[in-house]
Amino acid sequence: MSDDDPTAVPVTGRAALRADCANCFGLCCVALTLTRSADFAINKDAGTPCRNLADDFRCGIHTRLRSEGFSGCTVYDCFGAGQKVSQETYAGRDWRTAAGTAQQMFQVFPVMRQLHELLWYLTEALTLPAATSLYAGLRDALETTERLTRLPADELAGLDVSAHRDGAAALLLRAGELERATVPRRSRRGGRGGRGADLIGARLEGADLRGAELRGAYLIAADLRGADLRRAEVIGADFRDADLSGADLTGALFLTQAQLNAAKGNAATKLPDSLTRPPHWQPSSRMPVTGR
Repeated sequence: MSDDDPTAVPVTGRAALRADCANCFGLCCVALTLTRSADFAINKDAGTPCRNLADDFRCGIHTRLRSEGFSGCTVYDCFGAGQKVSQETYAGRDWRTAAGTAQQMFQVFPVMRQLHELLWYLTEALTLPAATSLYAGLRDALETTERLTRLPADELAGLDVSAHRDGAAALLLRAGELERATVPRRSRRGGRGGRGADLIGARLEGADLRGAELRGAYLIAADLRGADLRRAEVIGADFRDADLSGADLTGALFLTQAQLNAAKGNAATKLPDSLTRPPHWQPSSRMPVTGR
């Protein structure tokens, strides 16, 4: 397979980077710290099981998380790290029956999540036609990241992901720039966006944001109804309570399930095939004005 083949498919598919809670030992419900807030109804230290975690590692209030004050749990996504640690790193030995593994397993899980999130972005970058000149470097970064995910537990627990992540981030940044550059300049919304832009509560209903740079942008509670976000780069953007009803997110660059879970939307919101419509989204709403 040629490095400049735009149809090249990475070794790891997106399906392996989606959470499979049935094959996880409830790691996000134990390993992480919860701070009482609008997102979490309780305080919980890292390493302490959530009070809602059942003996079979399932959530006892899964269908009522939002109404019970645990909306943050419905937003979180481990990128498949939970089942990877549970079934591969620890070969199905859970932290309850093999208590000696518990502390180490809880250290490994957040490391694995960082690696799997990076795999998600690298996998997408290798599908971007405009980034073919970067494919060799992206594949090297992908393969290196995959090798790191297969390290023994003791090595994973002490792994410093930062240096590796920084190198890959430079490639991802360039891949996004190349892909956004394919959008005609007249189609890019002037004065909107920019890395880390403060768009909290912004009125962007019907906005043409094709090719916009929204990397790390603060879009909390922004009105994005009917907005066109195709080829907009949204890696690290904060979509909490942003209204995406009727918006077009097909082709949005580096969009994640967690970002969608944090937002509002409806049946008219157009999504990439790799992501799913959050169950809390409204089935329909007033159609927004478009083409502004």
